Amino acid sequence: MNVPKTGKPAWAETDVDEVIPVLDMGPYIAGMPGALEELAAELRYACENIGFFYVANHGVPQEKIDRAFAEGARFFDLPEDEKLKLKLDKYNIGYLPYAQSMIKSSTVAENRKPNLNEAFFCKRELPADHPDILNGRPFHGPNYWPESLPSFREAMLDYQTLAEVLGQRLVKVYAVALDLPEDFFQEAFTDNQIIHRITHFPSQDAPEEGSFGSAPHTDSGFMTILARDEVPGLAIRRTNGEWFPAPSIPGTLLVNTGDMCTRWSNDRFLSTPHRVLNESGRARYSMPIFFDPNTDYVMECLPTCQGPDNPPKYKPLTYGAYLDWFFKMNYFHQQGDGEPPPKP
Repeated sequence: MNVPKTGKPAWAETDVDEVIPVLDMGPYIAGMPGALEELAAELRYACENIGFFYVANHGVPQEKIDRAFAEGARFFDLPEDEKLKLKLDKYNIGYLPYAQSMIKSSTVAENRKPNLNEAFFCKRELPADHPDILNGRPFHGPNYWPESLPSFREAMLDYQTLAEVLGQRLVKVYAVALDLPEDFFQEAFTDNQIIHRITHFPSQDAPEEGSFGSAPHTDSGFMTILARDEVPGLAIRRTNGEWFPAPSIPGTLLVNTGDMCTRWSNDRFLSTPHRVLNESGRARYSMPIFFDPNTDYVMECLPTCQGPDNPPKYKPLTYGAYLDWFFKMNYFHQQGDGEPPPKP
């Protein structure tokens, strides 16, 4: 499909508030001539108008996703005292107990109740003698793994490795979509931050007002790659303020841009609000990979997203500085508070 820069893809002929597009990555991954530019045009339209899109033919085998979910369910079924041996640390690695986070950083809603979920976080696996481990580099601690589930580690890291390959491919598409050379983000996404989370949302059979599995929010980083099971619960906010469900489409992963991408692009690409409310009567699981820049990389307004009539709205900032504020605002164990990084 040939999609001009200023035109609409075929799926956008309907109301963009009513559809989350499915982008086929197959031709791009296969190296077909013109495929990167066509995919970038579709991604551009999705990110400027919706903020979410599905990717199909993405290169991540479904059996790897299914295995990670199965191992995640086994982990959450462990006794609480066993899970608490891996309790979330200062690097935000490990087990987050049920109802131990509250999204206070949200500009979408004034959230006053904890998120009704439990989660496990891991990151890129680093050896014990890695300089980042030895030097205590922020956000780069060692992973923790349950001793009673030896297959859990392998399943998580197998999926994470494949998702990282997908993320690196998508970063090039984002660059071209933003009218930049395809390797523009290479430095920013070398040794980049990967936050891998698997989340368990018990069913809320009679939810209280203002109580969610995950309260209304936008993601903090550049891009989120989301695998989900078939249980409904995720909703996305339309540009008119109404909420609509995001269906699970077999064979796809759901991708959305986050606050750092919006900030970097001078508000050109949307960071779209979303929330989770599980009223299915069944347990629900999701597995996002937050694929973000190197924590030390200084992000300045992209050259293609500014001009005499559109000056930069945000000061240069490292993702590490933003992440530090975000964690302190939203996770009880961080015991923090503060103001978001300022605009000029």
